Parts: sequence; C-alpha cells; structure tokens
Amino acid sequence: MPAVENEPKTNDATTSEKTRWRTWLLVAASAIMVPALILILVEVALRLCGVGTDTSVTRPCTDHGRPAFCDNQSFSAAFFPPGMLRTPRPYAIPATKAPGTFRIFVLGESAAWGEPDPTFGFARYLEVMLRTSFPAVKFEVINTGTTAINSNVMLPITKDLAQYQPDLFLIYAGGNEVVGPYGPGTVLTPAALSLPGIRAKIFFNSTRIGQLVAKVSSSGQKPAEWKGMEMFLDQQVRADSPQLQVAYRNFGSNLSDMIAVARKAGAQVLLSTITTNVKDCAPFASLHREGIRQDGLQQWDALVQKGAASEKAGSPAEALKSYLAAAEIDSQYAELQFRIARCFWAIGDFGHARDRYLLAEELDTLRFRADKGVNDTIRSVATNAGRGVELVDTNAIFAQASEHGVPGSNLFYEHVHMNPEGNYLIARNLFARIAGMLASPSQMEGSVVTVPTEEQCERLLGLTAYDRSRIVNIELRKMQHPPFTGQLNHDDEVSALQQESKGLKIEYGETIAGYQWAISQAPDDRLLHLNYGFFLHRYLPSASEQELRIALPYDNAPVLCNWRMFD
Repeated sequence: MPAVENEPKTNDATTSEKTRWRTWLLVAASAIMVPALILILVEVALRLCGVGTDTSVTRPCTDHGRPAFCDNQSFSAAFFPPGMLRTPRPYAIPATKAPGTFRIFVLGESAAWGEPDPTFGFARYLEVMLRTSFPAVKFEVINTGTTAINSNVMLPITKDLAQYQPDLFLIYAGGNEVVGPYGPGTVLTPAALSLPGIRAKIFFNSTRIGQLVAKVSSSGQKPAEWKGMEMFLDQQVRADSPQLQVAYRNFGSNLSDMIAVARKAGAQVLLSTITTNVKDCAPFASLHREGIRQDGLQQWDALVQKGAASEKAGSPAEALKSYLAAAEIDSQYAELQFRIARCFWAIGDFGHARDRYLLAEELDTLRFRADKGVNDTIRSVATNAGRGVELVDTNAIFAQASEHGVPGSNLFYEHVHMNPEGNYLIARNLFARIAGMLASPSQMEGSVVTVPTEEQCERLLGLTAYDRSRIVNIELRKMQHPPFTGQLNHDDEVSALQQESKGLKIEYGETIAGYQWAISQAPDDRLLHLNYGFFLHRYLPSASEQELRIALPYDNAPVLCNWRMFD
C-alpha cells in the first residue's frame, strides 16, 4: 500500500505550492496597489491644495446667464512648456442643445483656426454659407483649431467634445505632425516617437503630480517664450528620415481614433487633406545630400552661382542648364529644385515645373508644410474608415483652381495660411458636402441650396478694406522674421503684399456702413461686434466698449481676447 501512504505527502506538497503562489500574488499586488494608492492620494491632495492647473478641454461656464461649457485656456499645459501655451479662439457650447440645431466641431491647427485672423477663416465662410442657405436650421460652428498643435493634442480634444451631442466633426489637420508636440522636428516637447509613450507622457503631464515634477525640474530656469516659427530653425528633418515614417503612422493612428470617437458619439466626419503654397513658397531650409565630397560641393556651388547669374540676367533656359548640371551632383538640396522649377515655369514647361515645385516642398527640411506622406495618410484613413466618414480632397481642389495645377499666392498669404479666396474655396466645397447631410423636410424648409458667392459671404462677414489692410500688415510683420527672411523669394513675396496693401483704400464711412449692414443681418454674431468694436476704438472709444461687451465669448471673460490686440 505504498501509494496510499505517499498520498498525504503529495497533498501537502500541492497545498504548500498553492500557498506560496498566493503569497507571491499578494506581495506582487501589494507592490502595485500600494504605490498606486499613494499616488492617487497625493494627486487628490495636490488638487485640494490648488497645486497645478486643470487641463480638461472644456470647463463649465455661463453664456449670457445660460449654462454652457467654454474653452479651458489651461488645457494646452499638458503639451506646451509654461509661457508657451497655445489656445483656441474663445468659444462656448450651450449645455442644452436646442431642437433643430446642427452642431459642427472644427478640429485642426492654425489654418483651421483661421490665421492670420480667425474671424475670416474658412470656418466663418462656411458658417455664413450655411446660415444663409438653410434658415430653418440653427447652425453652431464651433472652431477649436489651435496654433502649433497636432493630432496628439486633437485626440483628447475630440474625446471631450464627443459628449456635447455633435452632428459633425470637420477635421482639417496634418500640418504640424513633424513640428508639433512629440513630432521629430519639435522644440515643444521631447521627441518621443512611440505612440504609447507619447500618450503616457500626455497623461502624466495632465496630472497635478506631473505638473509639480515639471515645475520642480525647471526651477531656476528662464521661462520659455513663444517666438513663432523661428524657434524651429535648428530642427531640420530630411525627407528620407526614418522618423517621418513613424510620425505618419502615429498620425494615422490618432486620426483613426478620433474618427472612432466621433462615430461612437453619433457624429459624421468630414476629413480633409491639407493644401499648401507650392509655387510661391520657397523652401525654408535645405541640406546637402549625405556623403557629398568637398570637391563636389565646390563644383555644385559654382554651377548654382552660374545659374543664378543667368536667371538674374533674364535667361532662364541657360540658368536651367546650370541648375540641372548641379542636380547631377546633388539633387537633395530643396532650394535648387525650387530654382529649377522657376526656370521650367519661365520657359513654359509647366508639367516639369510642377513636378520640381512639389519636389522642392518634399525636400524642405523645415517641415512646416504637410507633405505627400501626410496627405497619403489622410486618404488611407478616410478610405478605411467606413460609413459616416467622407474625404474632402482639398489638396486636389486647390490644384484644380490654380494655374497649371500649382497652388500659390492666388490662394495663400504664405506657406499654409489661406487668403480670402482660399478660405472661400475650401468652405464652398465643405458646404456642398454638408448640404447633402441635411435631408429632412424641416431642415430644407425655406432653403435655397445655392452656394453664396465669395462677395456675398465677405459682405456678411464684414470683411472691409480696413480688415484686408490690417490682415496684410499682420502678414508683412510676420515675414520680417526667420524663417521667412531666409527664403529665396522673400523679397518678391514681401513686395507683392506691400503692393496689395497700397491698393486698399480705407473709407471711414464705408467701413462703418459695412459693419452695420453685416450686424443687421446677424445681430447675434459676436465676431462682427468684435471687429466693429476694434475698428471704433480709435475713433469712438465709448461705442467701441459697447460693441466689445456684446462680443464677450462668455460671461466674465476679459474684453480683450488673448488672440487679438488693438491694431
């Protein structure tokens, strides 16, 4: 009976093994749970003591005495260093969505925001188009576009906005995937390219513990200061950098997640490609190909100088020969490709000119413009997104509207920010898609589905000669700083803007009449009151104050919004 005698020993061994496993699991759980509990308690204590700031996207507020949710000006603290926070135009979302309301959230960067003046961005053109053509529908076009952000920032914005009964998300994003937070060419954050790592870092930065750690680690350092695009001059990224492929993948994942959030909230999505100034925006920076020898560099430089002399002398064909010879030595230098493009254009070979203009943009090592990889990612995400998601190929639309298919200063002020013609063009195409979404009889009642003309939209927006002059002068001031000053065609672009400014005649009476007519058509349009108030400041301060108070984005907001000061 030896087997029977050994059985209790086997059971004892099994019980002992189970006990050891339970003890190990208890120790492991304690090792995780105890520190986690301590961190939670510290986080709660810091919040109760007022340490750090709330980084939620929106915050409760009142709008003319009614409950609403407003932009949280501290939200970007999780993405930007202190002193460099970027914020959207102030907005308020009514807590109760009125019957018959079609709520649109605009997501994007500075081009979606409407730089150089968000009161005349494409979202505003779209708003007056919809308001005019569908009077039975109350449209809320809430623009959350923000300068310098990218999809890493837009995903949490989308998650927050999804709770407010959206009907449509309009996404015009992709221009800052390299230079924005956590991109490979940024100065704003560590260039952490692993998407899980980026999201973990964002979460940590949003906590009070993370903010306290950041404050302690930066103690004694000079606070960061926003200096615009010139901050990025040393952050050059080659077109063949493996980091770009990681950035494209991260962008695609963020876009897909944004769309999933929007669709789960019951909203439709319009996803747009990004359009850029190809013809009249010379590369911001160029790098020679890796491994070029000194003798080859000297030969290349001599050929480029010879070509430049011929071009200046009015001989583009001769210049082209020298430039093409230089490209045999080094074809990676972006500015050389731009020179070649100009010469092809000058001799009437527009097909080759277009190819070289696009190549110059792709090789630009200061990547402030969305490249082919970005737009390919957008198209791929839209194709695979399923129902409720439509692609608006703005990049192709702008090419079709431009001479020989090459967008330039006909639609842009500089590299990516659109002039009135460009903003109207994108809004018109978005309008056509949204009109197709409004199919119920109540929405179509009294509707005249004819796209308002650009002139009609600009009259409704109160876009006067005074505003055009003001915006052009904003652009002229911007172009007095790097990296614009280093562009090959900088003088030509500045001269064109100066000529535009000189051609604008500002009449006081005509400007007043323009604002007053626009306000009579939309008395509740706060941005009309805002622009009118700023105009009156230099002439009638008391009347100006009255208009600006009407323009307050929400109760107790400062009269001077942080995105615009007196001219």
